[in-house]
Amino acid sequence: MWFCSSCGADSAKWTGRCPACGEWNTMVEEKVLAATSPSATSRSGREKAVPRAVNDIKAIDEPRIPMPSNELNRVLGGGLVKGSIVLLGGEPGVGKSTLVLQNLLSIRSRRILYVSGEESPTQLKLRADRIGRGSDNVFIVGETSLENIFSHIDDIKPEILVVDSIQTIASDTLESSAGSVGQVRECAAALLRYAKESGVPVLLIGHITKEGSLAGPKVLEHIVDAVLQFEGDRQYMYRLLRATKNRFGSTSELGIYEMQRSGLREVSNPSEMLVSTGGEELSGVAVGVTLEGIRPFLIEVQALVSSAAYGTPQRSVTGFDAKRMNMLLAVLEKRVGFKLGQKDVFLNIAGGLKVNDPALDLGVISAILSSNVDMAIPRGWCMAGEVGLTGEIRPVTRLEKRITEAEKLGMSDMLIPSAPIKGFDTSKLSIRLHHVSKVADAFRELFG
Repeated sequence: MWFCSSCGADSAKWTGRCPACGEWNTMVEEKVLAATSPSATSRSGREKAVPRAVNDIKAIDEPRIPMPSNELNRVLGGGLVKGSIVLLGGEPGVGKSTLVLQNLLSIRSRRILYVSGEESPTQLKLRADRIGRGSDNVFIVGETSLENIFSHIDDIKPEILVVDSIQTIASDTLESSAGSVGQVRECAAALLRYAKESGVPVLLIGHITKEGSLAGPKVLEHIVDAVLQFEGDRQYMYRLLRATKNRFGSTSELGIYEMQRSGLREVSNPSEMLVSTGGEELSGVAVGVTLEGIRPFLIEVQALVSSAAYGTPQRSVTGFDAKRMNMLLAVLEKRVGFKLGQKDVFLNIAGGLKVNDPALDLGVISAILSSNVDMAIPRGWCMAGEVGLTGEIRPVTRLEKRITEAEKLGMSDMLIPSAPIKGFDTSKLSIRLHHVSKVADAFRELFG
């Protein structure tokens, strides 16, 4: 049979384009075994499920296993749910195995089995020594056979199971190689059955493709209960942990870590690390209040505007959408009258983070204009607002959380959209709020 490596659809013959998802050159050949008859599967001894009314079903809280990392607990929704299966994905070298290992080594009261298909037990021991932690209840085995893994499970009887990674595991019942669509689907389904029948939570570590999505068939993401994405530039120290799917919690939470030599350190207040507090006031620097999920924090936007040295102006962006910056430059030229067409514009989001929040628009154009006129924005000022094509400042979501975060960090003034804030008392705030409706109004507030 031919299987699509993108969506898992099957076909009796090779096709250049997958008939299900439309991707090109994704069909791979695999040998399959004869399927069992429906009558045989129906006599497997399973009890027949009985349909019940919604009001007759008793709702109970899912028992959770709290993890040592508060950031990981926040993203999971309170901890690992018993019998759940969680998939953790990320780029090579971003710190997936380090995150899992340092959490497991801090759990003392549960037996844990760590199955590694990529690294030897000696390599994991060296990593544990670098982290500075040891354990007598974490058992490590280097294994890639699914049948042998279940044999180790019968011997150890773990309370938490980790498989690193699912793309390296293969079952003897299939003749295809490890990492193929059939192997990933079969191994994930077998581990799902084990998790649901035994009540043991299973952590799967997975690879990602060059586009950044999780490798393997799409059915892998449908099987698991939660999909966590661990991302961040390896050249910078910050890492973001977010949930793209979570059956037991919210997908709006965000965990922030800092990579150090001794492992990953939780960043409980990222605003203090992403905003510089010392030194002299410089032009081209603005502080924006952004939101990742439901977590607000302050971030520094840096811009440099200079005359084009080679005739053709450059547009260089790091951590922000380049197309959106070009749109904001067009708004500045058309609606406000600043001629930036023959100038180089460089934009950088401090800390190596990638921000997609539209509320950072006001901070971006403020930093660009500050560099263009060579006037520094006064210290203690921050801003949040979306810029429209007509030059208006549009309202942003969860503005009250952004204001509270800015006040907590000691900011004195904040530019916000002129739309009223419903259900939020601003009379007791120590931070001064400046309501602006147009881009020109914001510049008058900043530079007089």
